[in-house]
Amino acid sequence: MRVIGGQFRRRVLASVDGVSTRPMLGRLRQRLFDVLQGQIEGRVFADLYAGTGAVGIEALSRGADRVVFVESNPRAVRVIRRNLETLGVRRQAQVRTAAVLRVLRRIQADVFFLGPPYEERLEYEKTLRVLSLRSADWVIAQHGRELELADRYGTLHKIRVIHVGRNRLSMYRQTNLCEPDEGSLAS
Repeated sequence: MRVIGGQFRRRVLASVDGVSTRPMLGRLRQRLFDVLQGQIEGRVFADLYAGTGAVGIEALSRGADRVVFVESNPRAVRVIRRNLETLGVRRQAQVRTAAVLRVLRRIQADVFFLGPPYEERLEYEKTLRVLSLRSADWVIAQHGRELELADRYGTLHKIRVIHVGRNRLSMYRQTNLCEPDEGSLAS
């Protein structure tokens, strides 16, 4: 697995052995950062369910000021830390070994990226509901094509879906023009 663009372009990243972590396809990462071009530099990026940290590291490579990585698997956390050390960007990162929903309310970021395991469908709903109560420029969820995420979670509104093979990126923006939908405050 390699960094796609930016300062660390073509640098190889370590990955987690086994199938418990699903790295984001390079094509999908490329599409994500093509869409976010010009909106990452100088910003704080949160890589939730981070796995190897490839998405957050891509954000750092493209000029993010700081990245918060959240991952519950200790083996994956060790890989994230090793990748950050190898690239010399440990000071620009905060790595949290925790379940996302336990720490999410304490994370401040401009862009939130979430990629829970595809089979954990409730994680999407719960995480997006919490993020609907936060102020963020972008909230982006990676999911399989079998899962159709809602168009709206509270004040988060889906503005675009990117399709790459069997994977999807649902992109949400915050709007304060509407009242929250029923149940948006439920956890």
